[in-house]
Amino acid sequence: QVQLVESGGGLVQAGASLRLSCTYYGRTFSRYSMGWFRQAPGKEREFVAAISDSGTVSPYADSVKGRFTISRDNAKGTFYLQMNSLKPEDTAVYYCAADRSCSADTCRYATYDYWGQGTQVTVSS
Repeated sequence: QVQLVESGGGLVQAGASLRLSCTYYGRTFSRYSMGWFRQAPGKEREFVAAISDSGTVSPYADSVKGRFTISRDNAKGTFYLQMNSLKPEDTAVYYCAADRSCSADTCRYATYDYWGQGTQVTVSS
């Protein structure tokens, strides 16, 4: 059984930084591609970033390009989303997800096998 647990969300002012973590509980973390998604109130969930099992990073969502960085530490079974220069429009619940088969080119569109419970990020102006 696989479980994903996010942490690191919070309330910050515009321009601040946060680092989200997602810890994977289960076997074979290194074989999964991992993604970050977010959902703002009244909006559909959207892709943010993904990293393949081999460490290749997918193209970021345009809205976060240049500000967010995804990374993974297979030894710790954890992957991260470093968020800099946060904007009020980044306010959302952020979810991490794991997929066994997507590549860096396809992770943006994958359905993902496992999802975390979400962590709230609120950016005030």
